Amino acid sequence: MAAVRGDSFGRNARLARLAGSSISRRAWHEARRTFAAAPRRAELDAAHQLRTASEVATALGEMKGALMKLGQMASYLDEAMPAPMREALGSLQQDAPPMSAELTAQVVVAELGDAPERVFAEWDPEPLAAASIGQVHRAITHDGRAVAVKVQYPGVDQAIRSDLETTDLLFRAVGLLFPGLDPNVVVTELRTRLVEELDYRIEAANQQLFADWYRDHPFIHVPDVIAEFSTQRVLTTELASGSRFDEVVESWSAEEKNLAAETIFRFVFRGIYRIHAFNGDPHPGNYVFRPGGRVTFLDFGLVKRYAPEEVQLFEDLIVAMCLEHDIPRFRNLIEGAGILRLGAAISDDQVRDYFGHFYEFVLRDREVTFDAAYASGSVRQMFDLSSPTAEVARVANVPSAFVVTQRINLGLHAVLAKLDATANWRRIAEELWPFVAGPPSTRLGVEEAAWLAHAHPRARFPES
Repeated sequence: MAAVRGDSFGRNARLARLAGSSISRRAWHEARRTFAAAPRRAELDAAHQLRTASEVATALGEMKGALMKLGQMASYLDEAMPAPMREALGSLQQDAPPMSAELTAQVVVAELGDAPERVFAEWDPEPLAAASIGQVHRAITHDGRAVAVKVQYPGVDQAIRSDLETTDLLFRAVGLLFPGLDPNVVVTELRTRLVEELDYRIEAANQQLFADWYRDHPFIHVPDVIAEFSTQRVLTTELASGSRFDEVVESWSAEEKNLAAETIFRFVFRGIYRIHAFNGDPHPGNYVFRPGGRVTFLDFGLVKRYAPEEVQLFEDLIVAMCLEHDIPRFRNLIEGAGILRLGAAISDDQVRDYFGHFYEFVLRDREVTFDAAYASGSVRQMFDLSSPTAEVARVANVPSAFVVTQRINLGLHAVLAKLDATANWRRIAEELWPFVAGPPSTRLGVEEAAWLAHAHPRARFPES
């Protein structure tokens, strides 16, 4: 935990040592493979990738804070990253190195007034999950409720602020994880949004907003916050049970994976257009699955709440691109919003080719499969200035209101691609778009429509 509390100099030094070690090992590896036969070279390459990946993941996991968050993001965004690196960083999503039971107890005493074994009727000192900012423990309240208690790491707030103040540190970390990619957008997002996650009272309010809206939903579940056991550094919620993402990907049927993907899709876009809020951290560790498309959504530390004019812009862009295929109007809208430089020397066809990628799955009434190539293409559209669409990328911008929203194009596409999700996303989207309010197009759509008619009778129709 000294690494979590370390100052910016110490954390910079540690990452510099990591980079230096990586460079030295790479040089030694290249020297060894020069004199090896082809089969032996493949073995050496695999061993080198695995060792480097393990070292990077271990260092980021122990350092916690913004750097670990960056590793979590990288683990599922870039399909071009070597598999050992993705797998090692993927361990940060659910299996990050935990803090000791003694430190956990200290935080609970400071926040809730007594030792966890007395605050709760039962307390499991072994964490259920450990992530970038805190770790989660199982407990049972004295009135018999099974709960998940998220406890913030001591000193992680100072560590994150230190990371965010030292831009060079973040750029160096991005360079390790995304060689050749421009890190500006990722760094900007981290600097402007990550601090919000440090106050669990904000997260509690965000989570309860979604829990209240989705109460009694047939397949979407958001655990209620237990307010009497929640503070700035401790967040207690209902305990969720079910399968984790890796199990779904590896062993569930294609039909069940499609149902799970449809639920995630509905949750994301229903939130934007009806709740006017988006859970900005759509990564695999934030879902718990049960058969039949039932998904529990976790972690509401980074939620973007949209102003009505921002939602209206999203709707206008969809109408122009997907319903009317009016690229000149689409261009006028994004220029007005600051997404594209006014008067840039690019054609409307280039605008369609670049921005149309992000709407591809809802452009037409047809089945579409999210795959690794599409998800990786979404990342490269935004970051790779050597791609065929780079001319547009150089004159495109991500205004502050769109920074978190772009996680749809990164995180959500990556998650759905891992599930090989197949559906007629256009018809599902038309159910969710309030300016269309289409009829149910799937079994889940029928179930949701019945729930909406009872819980939110005006939710399927445009706001007055």
